[in-house]
Amino acid sequence: MNRIATLLGILLVLAATGCAMPTERAAQTEAQGVVFVLVRHAEKAKDDPKDPTLSDAGMARANRLAESLAKQHVVAAYATAYRRTQLTAAPTARSHGLDVRTHDAGMPAVEFARQLRASHRTGTVLVVGHSNTIPELAGALCACPVAPMAEDEFDRRMDIRIDADDRATLAQRRD
Repeated sequence: MNRIATLLGILLVLAATGCAMPTERAAQTEAQGVVFVLVRHAEKAKDDPKDPTLSDAGMARANRLAESLAKQHVVAAYATAYRRTQLTAAPTARSHGLDVRTHDAGMPAVEFARQLRASHRTGTVLVVGHSNTIPELAGALCACPVAPMAEDEFDRRMDIRIDADDRATLAQRRD
């Protein structure tokens, strides 16, 4: 009897402190909507002029991105077919047990945004692209103006949150 009372007491404490059960967490995630995290690939190496890998600084940036998303519920990671974008997305995908999904860099931003929004209603989705694709995709996802990205700009991160009511907000930061 004492053990049952102790267990009931523990359960009551957990419930009172907001410890969510798995179904509650799923409902909370559903209510919060989806966050699309858009970044340009990290710094390129000089090993191949057409399809370079990442420099040491680029690998460090890709790892910092993964660390910044470690506590998020990342449900997908997308990158174009280039090595630099795949390598930027890889640490995040790996840490969440995901494969990097390849998307066509030439696909119109409005079409890709429509596909992303239709495929993902909850969680966090990483999308790695290029200086000439990420701002346009961000604008298409949030239906808001987004400044172009300079050729030497590798540190801008754009988070587009779309809530359960389909309202989008854009937050930008430097990482």
